[in-house]
Amino acid sequence: MAAIGTTAEITQAGEALGRARQRASLLPDLLVEAQRIAANVSAGWHGRRRRGSGENFWQFRPFVDGEPVNRIDWRRSARDDHLYLRDREWEAAQTVWLWADPSPSMLYRSQGASVSKESRALVLVLALAELLARSGERIGYPGVMEPVSARNASERVAAALATTRPAGGLPPTDRLRRFSELVLVSDFLDPVEETEAAISRMAALGVRGHILQVVDPAEERFPYSGRTEFRDPETGARLTAGRAEALKADYERLFAAQRATLADRCRHVGWSFTVHHTDRLASEALLALHGRLSGVPQVAGGRR
Repeated sequence: MAAIGTTAEITQAGEALGRARQRASLLPDLLVEAQRIAANVSAGWHGRRRRGSGENFWQFRPFVDGEPVNRIDWRRSARDDHLYLRDREWEAAQTVWLWADPSPSMLYRSQGASVSKESRALVLVLALAELLARSGERIGYPGVMEPVSARNASERVAAALATTRPAGGLPPTDRLRRFSELVLVSDFLDPVEETEAAISRMAALGVRGHILQVVDPAEERFPYSGRTEFRDPETGARLTAGRAEALKADYERLFAAQRATLADRCRHVGWSFTVHHTDRLASEALLALHGRLSGVPQVAGGRR
């Protein structure tokens, strides 16, 4: 006979189930918000499709002396007695994998932010899926949805997440392949050594990664003072500080050091690193991600 869980385990399971149901109920609204943001920035969005090596047809263009004769499309050329080459589409990536951290810490929202980190992460992932789909990219979600190339990719991702919500702060790697790209949206508050190791493992697979660290303004500025109780959303552990302001300097130093370590690891493996605050517009982060996916050089510090 199976053992009965402790009261704490039962409580944690109930909280997890409640969070899953809440996420599922919010996803339709988050999808609408994501599509609105995508529509607002689409004027400045340029697809990554261009001429190069690949399997898919791109365009016909006039033949120029010196180019390979075996690339002439004789059927098209016969239409008007001019020689045309059949260009193929350059494949920017086999697949773009998207991931929004489902950890309990992502539920945090201070008074200085209008949304939680989780809501912002999901909106950004869905908006990015919307824009990438318009460019003809293949979109996948590790452990949730196999890659698809479809105009309604964002709707498919939202529907998949409504019924299948992964556990853990980082995605499974069994489906990641060489030359694919991975966008990770998280607060990255787990022990930095664990995150560094995970990034190194994924980079070793030949995956090109883009990290977006989503931060609540209170997590960076530490605006607390007086007697304050802090609760770890992951473990439920509590810490009561008689004078919270006395912790500010050490906290800010450790927070900055963790971010610097993470950014340095990304540079070392050739990944991009960007920071986004939840009191800023989601469109800013979306445009920053577009720049990273398009290979636009980062600004100093990788911030937006």
